[in-house]
Amino acid sequence: MHQNKTRLTAAEIASLWTSYMNDSMAKCVLGFMLKHLEDKEIKGVVQYAYDLASGHLKKLVKFYKQDELALPDGFSDNDVNMGAPWLFSDIFCLTYVNHMARTGLISYGGFLSMSSREDICDYYTKGLYDTSVLYNKSNRIALKKGLLARHPSIETPNVTEYIDSKNYLSGLNPLVNKRPLNAIEISHLYMNVMTNAMGVNLSLSFAQTSPSKEVSDFMLRGAEIANKHIKIFTDILLQNDIPTPRLPDVSVSNSVTKTFSDKLVMFHISLISAAGTGNYATAAAASQRSDLAMNYERLSIEIAKYAKTGADIMIKHHWMEKPPGTKDRKKLASSKKGS
Repeated sequence: MHQNKTRLTAAEIASLWTSYMNDSMAKCVLGFMLKHLEDKEIKGVVQYAYDLASGHLKKLVKFYKQDELALPDGFSDNDVNMGAPWLFSDIFCLTYVNHMARTGLISYGGFLSMSSREDICDYYTKGLYDTSVLYNKSNRIALKKGLLARHPSIETPNVTEYIDSKNYLSGLNPLVNKRPLNAIEISHLYMNVMTNAMGVNLSLSFAQTSPSKEVSDFMLRGAEIANKHIKIFTDILLQNDIPTPRLPDVSVSNSVTKTFSDKLVMFHISLISAAGTGNYATAAAASQRSDLAMNYERLSIEIAKYAKTGADIMIKHHWMEKPPGTKDRKKLASSKKGS
C-alpha cells in the first residue's frame, strides 16, 4: 500500500467490492445489447452506459492494486454468449438503462455518504455525476420517443394545510373509508409498479434462456411475484382514480439460446430484489396511511424469502462470491489450540 494513503475503511472496501461486481455484470449485459441495437439514439445511450461501466472497472482495478486488495472475480466475457440471437427489443434496452441508472443514483449516493478517504469520495462523486447524466440522457430519449412513463399529475395545491385528525394515519379498518392518497404515496406506488414491470420482463428473459430448470423455475417465480405486486399497487391507484403507468412495449424475443451464465442472471435478480426491498422500505417510511405501510412491509417479507431461495441456489452451485469481511476470531483461536 502507498504510505501516503489512509487505510480503507470497511465501508469503503464494501463499496468498492459492490461497485466492481455491479459494473462487471453491467458491462456483460450492455455489451450484448449493443451488438443487436438498431435505433441510433438508443444505441448511443447504451454505448454511453457501457463506456461508463468499462471506465469504472479500470479505476476500480487501480484502487484494488494500490491498496493491495484481492480483486473479485465478478463477471467477464465468459458470462455472456455474444453469439446468441437477439433477445431484447431496442425499447427494452432503453428502459433497462433508465432503470439501472435510477438504481445507480441511489447506490452511488450511498457509497459516497459512507466514504471518507479523499480519492474514494472523488471517485463516487464523479460516479454520481456520470450516472445522473446517463439517467437524464435516457429520460430525454424516452420522452422524445413517447416512451417515458411519466408520473400522474394532481391538482396544484393553492393553500397550505395541516393534518387535523389522527384518522389521517389510519387505513387498516376495512369498514372505514380510507382517505385519498397524498402526492408522496402516489409517487412511491407509481414507481414500484414501474420497477416491478422491469423485473417481470428481465425474469422472463432469463427464464427462457437458462438451460437450468432450477434457475428457470426461480425466474418464473420472480415474475409471478412481481406481477402480483404490480396488481396490488395498481388496484390501490385505481381505487383513488389515479391512472396506472402507461408502460412502454418492452418486448423480449422468443430466443431460448443460453445468453448469460446462470451465475450472472442469479446475481442480477438478487441485485434488483435488494433494490426492490430498499424501495419498499423507503415507501413504507414515507407513506402516512397505515394500510400502505403494512402492504410494503408484508411484500418485503415475500421478496426476502424469494431472495433467500436465490441465495441458496447460488451457494449450492458455488456462484455466490463472498464479500470481504473480518476473520472469525473464535475459529482462529480454536485452530491455534488444536495445534
